[in-house]
Amino acid sequence: MLNKFFGKFSKDLGIDLGTANTLVYTPDKGIVINEPSVVAVNTRTEEILAVGEEAKKMLGKTPAHIQVIKPLIDGVISDFEVTEKMLKYFIDKAHSEQFTLVPRPKVVIGIPLDITEVEKKAVEDAAKSAGAREVHLIEETMAAAIGARLPVIDATATMIVDIGGGTTEIAVISLGGAVNWKNLRLAGNFLNHDIIQYLREEFNLLIGEQLAEEIKIRIGSATPLKESLEMTVRGRDLMNGLPKELRVTDGQVREAISRSIHQITDNIKLILETTPPELVADIYEYGIILTGGGALLRGLDQEIAQATKIPVRVADDPLTCVVRGTGILLSDPGLLERVIVPSTKEL
Repeated sequence: MLNKFFGKFSKDLGIDLGTANTLVYTPDKGIVINEPSVVAVNTRTEEILAVGEEAKKMLGKTPAHIQVIKPLIDGVISDFEVTEKMLKYFIDKAHSEQFTLVPRPKVVIGIPLDITEVEKKAVEDAAKSAGAREVHLIEETMAAAIGARLPVIDATATMIVDIGGGTTEIAVISLGGAVNWKNLRLAGNFLNHDIIQYLREEFNLLIGEQLAEEIKIRIGSATPLKESLEMTVRGRDLMNGLPKELRVTDGQVREAISRSIHQITDNIKLILETTPPELVADIYEYGIILTGGGALLRGLDQEIAQATKIPVRVADDPLTCVVRGTGILLSDPGLLERVIVPSTKEL
């Protein structure tokens, strides 16, 4: 009863609970939060020191009693308590401009395709413990397709490749469901590790994850560029332990991530090979859509198009497709009813 009362004064929220970033959408303002899924905790007092952008700045720079935690690994919750506190922080922040004593929003959250019942229940419980009165789960590829304004309910195949921080999800969607799909534990974070490993092996240079991500964003590419890019990288020399600086080129970054990019394209081809021929004909006509932060890697669409011989395009603002999809579902209960994932309580 109290939940319903407080719910009248709360905003409904669409949440993309990602490995790298959490985004929150409200129907009246659109995307109100886009922050890293990172939490800094004081282990002596169990106090939350920072969440999101402020916590990410602390990565690799903390004393022994401060722990910087990424509570989601490969798109699923690895630390329930920290995820709950992070969600509560974001829910409260979304209501900060509105007078609400206890926010009790209806929440639509994106989840990976191959999530287990235990992992699904963890998402529901974390959201409810954080203050949600209702929790609706939606597959991230479905949310991304809806956010990209694709015809997911029609008898027409839509192929989505959602490359996030922890997972790459490849799905063929038709009539409101995934007909054929694959979830890879290989995405943006894996490419960062490829760059770290390459610089370690080739130049005896040790760098951190944040710098590796910056290298990938600034000069990374899946295909050769018309104009070469390079940047200065500073890290620790593994031979003598002293600081070291060197210039890294786009060609070297491409070499570092090439094996992982080939794995992604090989799995896209594998899904195409096992998809019913009628749907493949639709995909050939309408093409493959790339969403997620990984879709922003230069030349990735060309690389996939070359490998599959199918047109490939990057969705508008691929980073926000999933959260925009959850936002559309908040304002369209009929569509939500057709594509919702059954709650663990219904099973």
